[in-house]
Amino acid sequence: MTNSKKYSLQQKIVTFGGGTGHFSLLRGLVELNQPDLISAVVGTWDSGGSSGRLRTELGILPPGDFRQCLLALMEDPKQRQVAQKLFDDRLEEISGPLKGHSLGNLITARLEHIYKGADRGTEAERLLFRIKARVLPVSLTDLNLIAKLEGGEEIEGETNIDLRAESKSYNPKHKIMRIFFDTNADPNPEVIQAIKEADKIIFSAGDLFTSVLPHLLVNGVKEAIIASKATVILILNLMTKKGETDSYKASDYLGAFLSYLEDKGRINYIVANSNGLEKEILSIYEKEGQEPVKIDAEVCKSLSPNIKIVKSHLAVYHIREHLLRHDPEELAITVLNLDK
Repeated sequence: MTNSKKYSLQQKIVTFGGGTGHFSLLRGLVELNQPDLISAVVGTWDSGGSSGRLRTELGILPPGDFRQCLLALMEDPKQRQVAQKLFDDRLEEISGPLKGHSLGNLITARLEHIYKGADRGTEAERLLFRIKARVLPVSLTDLNLIAKLEGGEEIEGETNIDLRAESKSYNPKHKIMRIFFDTNADPNPEVIQAIKEADKIIFSAGDLFTSVLPHLLVNGVKEAIIASKATVILILNLMTKKGETDSYKASDYLGAFLSYLEDKGRINYIVANSNGLEKEILSIYEKEGQEPVKIDAEVCKSLSPNIKIVKSHLAVYHIREHLLRHDPEELAITVLNLDK
């Protein structure tokens, strides 16, 4: 990254999200804002991959998003490079029950066991790797996410919801109507306190119904956000997602957030991408049932009259991996300079 010192700020920031969208946001923020003022909030309902296996086998909270956030918040690029190789190692050359597990997940899981709790274990890992920013589980409850579709069907488990478009029985007409947990979701008190003290609360890009919105289902979270004096920012996804946000426009994302927040005026900004994408890139995504999220500003204004839509050149295409992602630096500059 360039010009980091120029944009060094001291804002108390709380982020909510999951996956690569949250990772990109945190990578930029930690370079441009005082790291110990950043609190990254992660979900505890992941049910797939190594995280899901460890959750079932060891009875711990899923460690995958913790691992990704800790990695994103490492300030030293050399440390981050080594840690990424360590964390992403899947022990493929061995046989037995550990084969296929992310070593980073195993470290997080073991620290959770040693320190008797995901919050204390993550804090220990933060100290171990000398990470100044905080990573906080939104809840300490073992949560199972359920989605109810317009056709009446219920899908249980974050991974099953996430991958439902790959099912033979997938019907695109049966959109997700609502999501809920199968048990009472108690909040992490540290998250509630961080929200109260925040200057900015940022919802990262990410899978809407499986990574981002579920945070608002945890008891006390939406109430704390509504009561907070912080600026609330919604980062819009670059592309739609088949099975979850098919044909969604900006107003659909905003409408979903307002529905779960239950406060039409609480989101202050939508941050959206404005740089055009090459036809070759778009055609690849179209084959996968995805398209750029359209910005229907007037409809957004009808939902929330005081909402401000900020557009910037945020998209970067990584040709080797065929991945379209937010540029961490440009994204961080954009959100940090709001309300200045």
